[in-house]
Amino acid sequence: MSKYQQATRLQGVRYDVRGRNMVEAQRMVAEGQRVLHLNIGNLAPFGFSAPESMVRSVVAHLNESDGYSDARGLYSARTAVANYYQTQGLEVDVPQVLIGNGVSELISMVLQAMTNIGDEILIPAPDYPLWTAQTNLSSGRAVHYLCDESNGWQPDIADIKAKITPRTKAIVIINPNNPTGAVYTRELLQQLIDLAREHELIVLADEIYEKVIYSGAHVHAASLCGDDVLCFTFSGLSKAYRACGWRAGWLVATGPLDAASNLLEGLQLLANMRMCANVPAQHAIQTALGGYQSIDDMVKPGGRFHDQLDLAYRLLNQIEGISCEPAQGALYLFPRLNNELFDIDDDEEWALGLLKSKKILVSHGRGFNWPHPDHFRLVALPEEAVLREAIGRIAEYCEETRID
Repeated sequence: MSKYQQATRLQGVRYDVRGRNMVEAQRMVAEGQRVLHLNIGNLAPFGFSAPESMVRSVVAHLNESDGYSDARGLYSARTAVANYYQTQGLEVDVPQVLIGNGVSELISMVLQAMTNIGDEILIPAPDYPLWTAQTNLSSGRAVHYLCDESNGWQPDIADIKAKITPRTKAIVIINPNNPTGAVYTRELLQQLIDLAREHELIVLADEIYEKVIYSGAHVHAASLCGDDVLCFTFSGLSKAYRACGWRAGWLVATGPLDAASNLLEGLQLLANMRMCANVPAQHAIQTALGGYQSIDDMVKPGGRFHDQLDLAYRLLNQIEGISCEPAQGALYLFPRLNNELFDIDDDEEWALGLLKSKKILVSHGRGFNWPHPDHFRLVALPEEAVLREAIGRIAEYCEETRID
């Protein structure tokens, strides 16, 4: 037994996207085996680079990036974010914007600032697991509301209503959704916001994939919240601008800001404590949000994001025992394994078998807080030839593991 123990607050905190199967993949790579990592949406290894204009902005400002910035972020970056949301029809001014080291840091800061012991946070199932992990780490309780696979992975409103209690503090809306690729309709979002309004819930809108849309249209949750529903909107450079490692994201507060002044003061305290966000990367935000948007070409037919997601969807549905909803947005598919054909008790073990047998690393569905061991998430970022090969190996593994 280890003499030095981790803090008890880490009990129940998990992040299986980088869990034990990835540790095994790292061991295999260290032995010289070639493993295709399809477990996280890290774009650079698949040939996606940040736009050159962003790179030039960072380089041009390096000589003035040695010191701390304002804890809230560079004024130019915050202004650019405010201006962007103004073009989207939202009333946003610079004081409402906070720059962070990616959305992940901002999620942590907001949950720490707002969550008391035992507060309940409604989080979709499946979810981006950082939301659940950080809720638990902040002494809150993650309550998962189901998304309906038979309805294009749209949230189940009846299930949400049944799970609201006097301890419910906020609702997380991930749109477009990671891991399912669902894009929520305006009507569905309005129902979610109406619930938040009725029960005085804070809306936590994770919109990091807002520009990665293949069908339908993205609607900002904040646009439906009005002046009476507090909304924190999260977005950044990592996905649409292919800058995962730059760690540049933003948070925008809208709604009844006067009523939220104490909470915002707490958020400012946390921002001050971490000094500031990555200064060089902040200089890219104004450039990214203005001018030509290269992501638009990548998500339309003929673009790599669009075509690779479509190809993966079609190939997966050709495998006996796998069914998959198409992705309307984001970078992932969340296929279902027919348990009558595979008899899976532990989907993490199923994914480990795939890794050891076929050298393909995917993330198991329960790692996204899906309650059943019958899904996995596939990152559809490799070029076509590699993607075909990878799904071909998944098909082989399915053939080998199906019940006769």
